[in-house]
Amino acid sequence: MSKLGNLGARLHRGEISYDFVGKRKIWYGISILITITAIVGLAVRGLNMGIEFQGGAVFTTPKTSATVAQAEQYAKQASGHDAVVQKLGTGALRVQIAGIDTGKSDAIKDTLAKDLNVSSEQINADLVGPSWGEQIANKAWEGLAIFMVLVVIYLAIAFEWRMAVAALVALIHDITITTGIYALVGFEVTPGTVIGLLTILGYSLYDTVVVFDSLKEQTKDITKQTRFTYSDIANRSINGTLVRSINTTVVALLPVAGLLFIGGGFLGAGTLNDISLSLFVGLAAGAYSSIFIATPLVADLKEREPQMKALRKRVLAKRAQSGAEGEPVPVGGAEAAFDDEAEDAAPAVVGPRGQSASRGRGRGRPSGKRR
Repeated sequence: MSKLGNLGARLHRGEISYDFVGKRKIWYGISILITITAIVGLAVRGLNMGIEFQGGAVFTTPKTSATVAQAEQYAKQASGHDAVVQKLGTGALRVQIAGIDTGKSDAIKDTLAKDLNVSSEQINADLVGPSWGEQIANKAWEGLAIFMVLVVIYLAIAFEWRMAVAALVALIHDITITTGIYALVGFEVTPGTVIGLLTILGYSLYDTVVVFDSLKEQTKDITKQTRFTYSDIANRSINGTLVRSINTTVVALLPVAGLLFIGGGFLGAGTLNDISLSLFVGLAAGAYSSIFIATPLVADLKEREPQMKALRKRVLAKRAQSGAEGEPVPVGGAEAAFDDEAEDAAPAVVGPRGQSASRGRGRGRPSGKRR
């Protein structure tokens, strides 16, 4: 851990760095490939919507010796629809049948009770009408749209419109990947899934805003220096917050991984999968997009401005001149870059470092006083 902390400190000070912005075309290509895969998965397989969105019935049975496969077969024969059956920790079964007429629920419950050899009164039935499910789906989309609009407005005010656009692209990227994974895996989409999606969008914005805040602070007087372009300082901002983003993401992923792989996989608590998968995939995608998508995209948009184009020409010209004269091309922190002109204009100081040149004027005289 001390080595990781040391690495983070060196990245923050600009002693070492990785060229994230310079290799942005690679990251864009990877993101486009993943996004296309997610879209194809959505188009081909579609989402496995829960009864909360489709309407249907959920039957919870008492403890029974029937297997999940047997219960699925019994439910299909009783309703004429495919059923999703989950084994609960008590040995009971949760039988979910979507798209059925709720008026037929009593007949289906009686048939299930007979097939499973349990009493009909012991089976609990929860019914969801199709109109209510459609209303829930519409509200979920409305909430997501309002969230996006508010995020764009806030970022445009707090930072600038280019950062708002980049953050919006990153959020759409995260949502597309997460929903695509749901389509490919076949996990059920429930209201818990929607809650998970909204939660991971908040985490994604957190990482993105941390980088944007650092970038905004370091580029206040960027046009007053000639050492670094906007892309150079954007890259420094990513490197300076990289270890922090990794640490927060790993800490958030560990408990979610416990829910998904141990709770939902090993222990068989399938009801945890709907929210834990969206959190796990979304947190990872959010950390990726804040580093590899949002900030490089801001740098691309900013470099199109006339001021930044002129700055880039001055920086490249100075670097070319320094290289021709055999001088090292300046590297280091952006803070030093902004003091470049001030340092060049400062008068030369004679005498020991840290002392004024006038302090040695009286030396060698008997009294040590000035004349």
